[in-house]
Amino acid sequence: METDPPASRPARRGGTGREGPGPGLDGLAEVADRIRGAVESVIEGKPSAVRLALTVLLAEGHLLIEDVPGVGKTMLAKALARSVDCSVRRVQFTPDLLPSDITGVSAYNQELREFEFKPGPVFANIVVGDEINRASPKTQSALLECMEERQVTVDGTTYGLEPPFMVISTQNPVEMEGTYALPEAQRDRFTARISMGYPDPAAELEMLDTHGEASPLDRLAPVAHAADVRDLIAVVRGQHVSPAVRQYAIDLVTATRSHPELRLGASPRATLQLVRAARAYAALDDRDYVVPDDVQELAVPVLAHRLLPTAEAQVERRRPEQVVADLVKRLPVPSPRK
Repeated sequence: METDPPASRPARRGGTGREGPGPGLDGLAEVADRIRGAVESVIEGKPSAVRLALTVLLAEGHLLIEDVPGVGKTMLAKALARSVDCSVRRVQFTPDLLPSDITGVSAYNQELREFEFKPGPVFANIVVGDEINRASPKTQSALLECMEERQVTVDGTTYGLEPPFMVISTQNPVEMEGTYALPEAQRDRFTARISMGYPDPAAELEMLDTHGEASPLDRLAPVAHAADVRDLIAVVRGQHVSPAVRQYAIDLVTATRSHPELRLGASPRATLQLVRAARAYAALDDRDYVVPDDVQELAVPVLAHRLLPTAEAQVERRRPEQVVADLVKRLPVPSPRK
């Protein structure tokens, strides 16, 4: 099966100076490198996590950052948000948070003698939701409409959200007291889930030097505008995905639905988001076409958080990440044209 780009789309990698498919991809590489550099100046030793976060932004998706306390989840979310000159709102999720605290509320204006809408923090380009699993499922569900449809409905009136729109949420998987598990529908709306992991000793030493006097976030200035991100998203939408790569993504997602160790597989939304993320991942690699390697690299972060293991798999301590990794190894990969 054919996976390489058509003859009219010359491949570009690494800024070789050759004529590319157009100025859009060149501009994407420049702006993306600025954003990535700004975030990595704050988050030491986590280039893969930074790249995945940027991939989700360009794929018009939402990011769930899950890990133990103190490894920089909120720092990554704030750094990505501050590196782009756009509207940013932060929501600290707590058990007493109400849906209207997120979406907004209609309040009666006594001077005008009419109700007027007061927008909530969701009316921003980037919404940082800290410790999302500390809010009740009812409050968490307030994000369902805006994450999927880019709009908010309050009292029968629908308000559109200005692009780009991205929700970056954090949660601690091991701190279960006072937390609520994310509903399946909520998890499915997150394009990818990443874990920060502990930094290596060298990165931790550099962190001590960097964070000694003040937070590096205080020195972080925007390096791109919201209009730049919108332009980059338009470039990503035009990335070429061959029929063979599309079928490979479908086969990978379909395999999760009949896997004996899973009681809930990935939805068709997962297929769409996997391909969208692969487009962005390829663009960050300075290519205007997607290859199977892009799908493989993103399979675990895009699919694993949507899956529910069976009771037997839980007893055997088999995690969804392991299941997806096994599927990536087992499924045949489309071979490029000779």
